[in-house]
This record gives sequence, structure tokens and C-alpha cells, in this order.
Amino acid sequence: MAITSANQLELLQTAEAVAREKMIDPGLVVEAMEESLSRAAKSRYGAEMDIRVKIDRKTGRASFTRVRTVVEDDLLENYQAEFTVQQAKQYMADPKVGDEFIEEVPPVDMGRIAAQSAKQVILQKVREAERDRQYEEFKDRAGTIINGQVKREEYGNVIVDVGRGEAILRRNEKIGRESYRPNDRIRCYIKDVRREARGPQIFLSRTDPQFMAELFKMEVPEIYDGIIEIKAVARDPGSRAKIAVISYDSSIDPVGACVGMRGSRVQAVVNELQGEKIDIIPWNEDIPTFLVNALQPAEVTKVVLDEDAERIEVVVPDEQLSLAIGRRGQNVRLASQLTGLDIDIMTEEEESKRRQKEFEERTQLFMDTLDLDEFFAQLLVSEGFTNLEEVAYVDLDELLVIDGVDADTAAELQTRAKEQLEELARKAMEHARELGVEDSLVEFEGLTPQMLEALALDGVKTLEDFATCADWELAGGWTTEKGQRHKDDGLLEKFDVSLEEAQNMVMTARVLLGWVDPTELEPNETDEDAEPAEDGEEA
Repeated sequence: MAITSANQLELLQTAEAVAREKMIDPGLVVEAMEESLSRAAKSRYGAEMDIRVKIDRKTGRASFTRVRTVVEDDLLENYQAEFTVQQAKQYMADPKVGDEFIEEVPPVDMGRIAAQSAKQVILQKVREAERDRQYEEFKDRAGTIINGQVKREEYGNVIVDVGRGEAILRRNEKIGRESYRPNDRIRCYIKDVRREARGPQIFLSRTDPQFMAELFKMEVPEIYDGIIEIKAVARDPGSRAKIAVISYDSSIDPVGACVGMRGSRVQAVVNELQGEKIDIIPWNEDIPTFLVNALQPAEVTKVVLDEDAERIEVVVPDEQLSLAIGRRGQNVRLASQLTGLDIDIMTEEEESKRRQKEFEERTQLFMDTLDLDEFFAQLLVSEGFTNLEEVAYVDLDELLVIDGVDADTAAELQTRAKEQLEELARKAMEHARELGVEDSLVEFEGLTPQMLEALALDGVKTLEDFATCADWELAGGWTTEKGQRHKDDGLLEKFDVSLEEAQNMVMTARVLLGWVDPTELEPNETDEDAEPAEDGEEA
């Protein structure tokens, strides 16, 4: 098949037809044709030659040229596509390294194999252009809702026609036991768009919490306008969901606006989600208050928040326990997802027993260590004292408010507490020494004898050992694995060492050992720290 004047215009006509059909730039099709003709020419003239083809965008004429590049003598490798400055003088007036000598060569007469190869190149380029167009179209639509038509179902996964491409709704992204037939209309959330070797992959979801949020945005104009904001969403797809909303206009009730007249707005979302029950909750910056709302319809008696551990304890009346937990723990699980905290629910009776146990343990501690009778020890606990350190170093006036305690008694209590603490410290230090703790760690500032003992029991006996510890190994923390949060006990956690304090101690140890340059730890001065210059002065 020779490229003659008779079929030159057919190249442009073919390119335009393919471009219209595939909805891509005609220039891309022409470039694919140029590359395919170039490959065919190389198979005719030699693969090592640099043969280039240029198709005129107006006439369709294809020009074949051979290009040779001028290179330095010691870099000459391909004699068909390169030549030296000396060799180039035969063809060029004043050749320099990097110059190109271009000469036209006769058009190729494409055989059957070459024509087939050219066709494959064009098809490949067109497919790549299609994929790029599809990716560019959908990459910015991730996080939005799309309407599509079911094409087929493969192994539980639904293939959806979304206009200019196909998307996949995986089996685990469907609500419950949803099933679809070809040509069914379907509404989904675009969860992710990825560029992969087999082309762009569009992943849909109907179980993602943001799917429900986007549905509410479509049904509630106030959310779309930004007057009401969805702060958090938690779902048990197909069964129950909780959504927290806040209004930035005091005259608009966020819950009422989302429910709509006679529940019309929320009902539209419920119908789309296969009857999923939705609790609409007012958002509150105060986490305990927000949690009380999130646990509705259960009533909450008391909330205790532990911000460091990201845990919260909730006390409910005995008869409200099952309601607060929900069927198979559903209610408390959704409330936990909504607040981002682990929730421990206990009844008033359980909390009372726990408080009684703590009271008895502290009473026994003071009886054993301070040589007090039970009544006097109970007085101390009732006033809020929990350990010996508080008794030993509290202001004397706080002991004098206790009934029956005068100045002499208060002083005696503090003396006994300090003597007991000193004895405990001495025993802890002796034990630590027996375990092999070295002076480098003993002399490190900030570690008490009891801390040294706890470290030694875990094999941390030198300053080098201590410097290799992570802050969470000392202060403790939480690890999330497969959606479940697990407690990591810290070596010094029982001594109320915070994560920040642990980090500072570890970094100090590393500086003392010369592992870290102290200048790297100094914060850089920012413009915010500098005082603003007066008008007319240089800043």
C-alpha cells in the first residue's frame, strides 16, 4: 500500500472520523498515524535509521525524512543516525555538535505485515487517548454522586455504564443484599478514580458514609448553600445511621431542616438507602454533650472524658443499658464512630461498685502506709486524697479542713507520708541496682527510683537503652488495627508521664549521648515572633 496523492486526503478524513467516534483530539490520531508510518519506514530502510514522518494537516501529504545528528567523535555509536563533525562537512557548510541533517526519502510501499503493524499502532494510540480523556473527565468527580445504568454483574460486582466509560460497584460496596439487573438505573458515590495499566478504574460505593452526606446535600438546600454543615456521619449500611449537623444561622434548626416537612427530606434519603434508619443529631463542640446526643434514644446519667486516651465512660440507668448499647452493639458503635472516641458504657450500679472498690483500696493504702485507723483513712479519701504524694506535699491548710485535724496532726501526717515515700524510694533504688541499672541512667534528670525500677524490670538499664526507646513505649498509647483500637501500656505510664514529657526525656538522652545535634532541636524564629515595626521603620 503506497502513500499516493489519491489516498493522502483519506488520512485526514480517517483521522477526523476516528476522533469524532472516540471523542478525542484529531491531532492525536494524526500523530498516531505518523508514528505508525515511521515504524513501517524503519522496517523498510532499517531499524537503526531515524526516519520521521510528517503529515500535512491541510493536504494530508505524508513526507518521509531521514535525520542524522552530529555528535562528538568518541560518542559515535549509531552510524545510520549519527555522524561526526568531519563526516558532516560533506553535507553541511559549518556543522556543530547537536546539528541535524535532514534529507527526504521516498515514501514506503507498505506490505500486508507493515500495514497491519501500522493499524495496531494507531489503535493503541487511540486507546491511550481514550483512557486519558476518561481519566481526566472523572478524576475531579471523585467524592460526588453519579447516576448510571447497570450493564452486567460479574461475580457479585456490578459494572455500571456512566456515560463515557464504565465503573465498578464492588460486592462489598453494595447495601445489604442488593441485586441489579441489566439496564436498571443506579445512583452511586464515586469513591476513587485510579489510573491503571488496563486503563482508568472508577470505583463506586453505596455504603460509604459520604454517600449519605451527599444525598442530604442534594435534598437539603441549606446544606448545599453552606448554612447547615454535616460534621460527622456514621453508618451501618442498610440498617442504621447517625449524622451530626450544625447550623450557622441561629434562626434555622439544623435537625428540622434535614427532616423536612412531614419528614419528606429524610424520607427521600431513606428510600435511596433501602430503608436505612437515620438519626439526625445536633453537633456540639463539647464532646460529652455531643455524645449524650449521639447515644439517643438512650438517657445518659454521667459522662467521664479521658482526652489523652481518647476514651469516654458513659453511665446510664440500669434499665437503659440495652437501649444505649443497641442491637448487637449497633447504637454505641455508631456513636463511637461519630465522636471518634472509644466508649465504655456501664450502669449506675456498676459505676457505684467500681467507686466503692477504689474507695476501699485507697482507704487500705492510707491505713497501711500512714498507720491510721479506718475512720481517719476514710476521711482522707473522702476529701479527695488518692496517694501518698498528695498527703506529703499538699498545702497544710488543705489538711486542716478535715474534721478533727489540727496543725500538729497535719504536720505528723505529712511527716509519716514523706518518711514512707523515702523508704519506698530507697527500696526501689536498691532493687534497680540489683537489676543492673548503671550510673548513667541513675544520674539522668527526671527519673525517680520507682521509674528506674520499672525500666530495669523491662531491660532498660543504661542511658543508651533509654535513648533508643520510643515516646509511646514510655508513656503508652493507642494503636488502631483493622478498625479496632488497642491499648499499648507504657513503662512509665503509671507515673503519669505524658507523651510530650516522654519525648522530651528521650531527646535529652540522645543529645547527652551525642546522637542528636542540640541546635537542630531549637525552634526557628518566625515572623510572628518578631515585634511589628513602627510606620517608617524597616522591619
